[in-house]
Amino acid sequence: MQTKSIRQSATFSVKPSEVYETLMDSRKHAAFSGAKANISRNVGGKFTAYDDYIEGKNVKLISNKKIVQEWRGKDWPKGHYSKVTFTLKAVKGGTRLSFYQSGVPAKDYKGIKSGWISFYWQPMKKVLNK
Repeated sequence: MQTKSIRQSATFSVKPSEVYETLMDSRKHAAFSGAKANISRNVGGKFTAYDDYIEGKNVKLISNKKIVQEWRGKDWPKGHYSKVTFTLKAVKGGTRLSFYQSGVPAKDYKGIKSGWISFYWQPMKKVLNK
């Protein structure tokens, strides 16, 4: 299977700890996404988001700085996971989130790439940039 990678960034007008919590706290994740999320806060722990469409496992967690996860959509080929990395850095006026995802099935690339913007960064900005 052919795969592609996605690299994006977004800036939020809050501290890195608030961005980290928005991604890792089940209730806060559900609040920005409008869909059920169940997120383990432990390395090796599993998570689901967007009413169980997204599933995966936490690979590395550095509080308020980095989240690395194995990540997949329910309709992806059985057993295939991409690797997602969220890196948070304090910048003047807030937090810069740098995002990298490798192993995205080529047939899903366009939808996933635009999905991060419309289903993550934009709604997160509405909730965080008050």
